[in-house]
Amino acid sequence: MNYIIFGGSGFIGTHLIKLLQKECVALGDKILNLDIVMPGEEGVVPGKVEHIDGVEYIRLDVRKPIEFEYEPSAKDVIFNLAAVHRTPGHPDYEYFETNIRGAENITRFADKYGIKRILFTSSIAPYGAAEESKKEDTLPTPNTPYGISKLVAETIHIGWQEKEADRELTIVRPGVVYGKGEHGNFTRLYWGQRKRYFFYPGRKDTVKACMYVKELVRFFKYRMIDNDFPGSDIFNCTFEPAYTIEQICMTMQKATNMRRHIPLVPAWILMSAATILGPIGGKKVGLHPARVKKLMISTNICGKKLAASGYQFYYTFEESLRDWYKDCDGRGLK
Repeated sequence: MNYIIFGGSGFIGTHLIKLLQKECVALGDKILNLDIVMPGEEGVVPGKVEHIDGVEYIRLDVRKPIEFEYEPSAKDVIFNLAAVHRTPGHPDYEYFETNIRGAENITRFADKYGIKRILFTSSIAPYGAAEESKKEDTLPTPNTPYGISKLVAETIHIGWQEKEADRELTIVRPGVVYGKGEHGNFTRLYWGQRKRYFFYPGRKDTVKACMYVKELVRFFKYRMIDNDFPGSDIFNCTFEPAYTIEQICMTMQKATNMRRHIPLVPAWILMSAATILGPIGGKKVGLHPARVKKLMISTNICGKKLAASGYQFYYTFEESLRDWYKDCDGRGLK
């Protein structure tokens, strides 16, 4: 059996590979990581193959037709994690080029070799920014190039599955994914509290749907390896109910043995400062009206479908933060 991971050198892919190595790989199985970079590297060196700890790393660009030496087996599974995702941070065309072209090339690769199982990591971005709770059947209204490109990529994968009834497709829309190696929202939130410069922007009840990276990849395993689910399905991947920013901060402090008072700065003060400072350089420090407004909008993603799916969560929210802290030897989340 081959575990074929497109974009496996990133944050989620690294944790997926560790789980596969620990719990899934049997004699004769292969883990193939196809990525534009090797772990920890930058740049592109096409055609080079490296073997590290039983994983075959192949430099590959999903924007181009996928060709490499490959011997298929009956139970092969594809994990499509490849994406341009940081937003803002890229020209608009890069989201479409990588996320849409990548979906087309990966599904063509699956067609060519008769692979019947794909898991695609989408995003909550197709829902668009709004305060209301979003379920999997909520009408998508993406308002960014990233969200639009991910919604189109979902459609491409669904079209692949519909060609043959026995094909299996799982699409996941994770909330904020956190854990060791994230270097993103939760890491900044932790250090903002620890260094006493974080404050609640405008409100304490902003909902921030989230999921621990180790939990997320365990759900991948449940759907694609432990069970058979013919057809296609979409799951919001988040704790249910989703936590508010105040609950997240208080639980993070408890799990990491930290005690901090977090002040609340009223929205009118933030917006006034952003309106004045934004045009003259405030954007560099996050004081821009659009950025401030975004901080005060919930990512209110409903996880009821996942909770009712038969998958048993391995961690509670607090346990996941403690596990992350332990992974970092108690020196702070990173």
